[in-house]
Amino acid sequence: MIQGIGAAAGVAIGKAFVLPAWEWDVPDRRMEKVDLAKEFERLYEGIRTSKTEIEVMKNEIKETVGAEESGIFDAHLAILEDPVFMSEIRGIIERQYKAAEVAVKEAIDHFVTMFDLLDDEYMKERALDIKDVGNRLLKHLLGTPDITLPADTQPYILVAKELSPSQLVHLNPDNVLGMVTMAGGKTSHSAIMARALGIPLVSGLENKLVEPLQTGDMLVIDGDEGWVYLNPEPAIVTRFTELAEKQRRRKEQLQLLAAVEATTKDGVRMRLAGNISSVKDLELALKHGAEGVGLFRTEFLYMDRSTFPGEDEQFEVYKQVAEKAGPHPVVIRTLDIGGDKQLEYFELQEEENPVLGYRGIRISLDSRELFRTQLAAVLRASAYGKMKILYPMISSLEEVRGANAILEEAKQDLTRRGLAYDPEIQVGIMIEIPAAAAIADLLAQEVDFFSIGTNDLVQYVLAVDRMNEKIAHMYHPFHPAVLRLLRQTVQSAKEAGITVSVCGEMAGDEKAVPLWLHLGVTDLSMSPQALLRVKHRVLNSDSRESKEVGAACYRLSTSDQVESELVRYAHELEQERLGK
Repeated sequence: MIQGIGAAAGVAIGKAFVLPAWEWDVPDRRMEKVDLAKEFERLYEGIRTSKTEIEVMKNEIKETVGAEESGIFDAHLAILEDPVFMSEIRGIIERQYKAAEVAVKEAIDHFVTMFDLLDDEYMKERALDIKDVGNRLLKHLLGTPDITLPADTQPYILVAKELSPSQLVHLNPDNVLGMVTMAGGKTSHSAIMARALGIPLVSGLENKLVEPLQTGDMLVIDGDEGWVYLNPEPAIVTRFTELAEKQRRRKEQLQLLAAVEATTKDGVRMRLAGNISSVKDLELALKHGAEGVGLFRTEFLYMDRSTFPGEDEQFEVYKQVAEKAGPHPVVIRTLDIGGDKQLEYFELQEEENPVLGYRGIRISLDSRELFRTQLAAVLRASAYGKMKILYPMISSLEEVRGANAILEEAKQDLTRRGLAYDPEIQVGIMIEIPAAAAIADLLAQEVDFFSIGTNDLVQYVLAVDRMNEKIAHMYHPFHPAVLRLLRQTVQSAKEAGITVSVCGEMAGDEKAVPLWLHLGVTDLSMSPQALLRVKHRVLNSDSRESKEVGAACYRLSTSDQVESELVRYAHELEQERLGK
């Protein structure tokens, strides 16, 4: 039994297939000065081919994992355009007269070594992206074929030193039972994609194996707890076979709840909506019983292209979403780029701390025409369904008023053009910056609703980057400081007579249901994958008991105490459901 890192939940049992390392020997080949132009052309042709390949992979995987996760490949394209990385390669060719493949290999080694030396797990994970992109470029320069997976359809557990998103694109989830990697962790791109694909993954086995795993080894892996069992005893296989079957049956049972309303045992009705990035995401959310869209991340309409989408193009997408959602509301979050979401054709200055920088509503207010175009498209779609507008990254009254002034301009323009829209369309703001929570009473006078974005709110309140493995353990959604800001926000909304919902990851955590019932929050929006789990918890909850548990959490002093109380109550409900 080997302890690794549980990076993607689930149990897998099967034989290992060990993927060879995706690296090549590159002889130190040099050239004459007169051949430099030819060598640069080889390099640029390799870059063009690599970009085309990455774009194709991105579009292939988007249909499977959705737009947000497929956006991982934007980072790969950015590396091929990164001036520092490319300058390093060109410099080696130009100054040392080395062949393009030699220069690429040396540049990869330089940057990977540099990142590995940093005491930052997140940066170590990003080193894999550079290796992935660099090796793809090397493949084209050397004319080397891809390493292929087994050709037969026999399911297997994939084992590798590390897995890149490029390799994961071509996996057939029906054949890959699970994955094991020596390197990597929960924040790696491979872990993100594994979770999206629903494939169990255990990472971080480097230096923990007495002997390397071999193709054909029998494995049992537990992606929840991070355990790997090598050639296990029959009793272990039996135990995990039963657990895997139990998980499969639970998924089937949960799917039966899709058409059931989310109502507690004593009649408190909750509305569970979906967070989406595309029409395909909406279809999955509706399949899982979503009552509309609580958060449409529209920035993904702006990606995978070379120019901003026009009004008509956006209108057609928003209209399609409105019509598919039927009578249910659709909350459209306006463009939220900046930070970790960049557009190739909209150059943003490099920032020391982009998460605290030029992003969200700050960009929209500076780019009035861009903002007005999007608002016009949303307004036009409001004639076809119950649309709402949501402004991201609000920190002041001035921002709300500035955004509403541009919205009014868009309304007047549509009126002049004779185009229909809902003149009473509701406007809300994201509460995700502590400043917004602190002045929630003032902001509530200016808008129709609040949507609490817990991901950024927790990050900003605790000053913890959850993608930084070094401090990720300090990211506590149930921290008393977070709970107090949630209560303050909800109370301000109630006093002003406006609605409040939650659209961050806390909304999709079934343990948190007692907190929402205690606070009186009955609108939650979450990833499609979380909908049925949360609905199951609501259906098996008594609101009076839950409110008491929620109130007890507010009397506790630490994150661990709060989480322990919520876990205790969840266990109690499960035992009660099973009649124990």
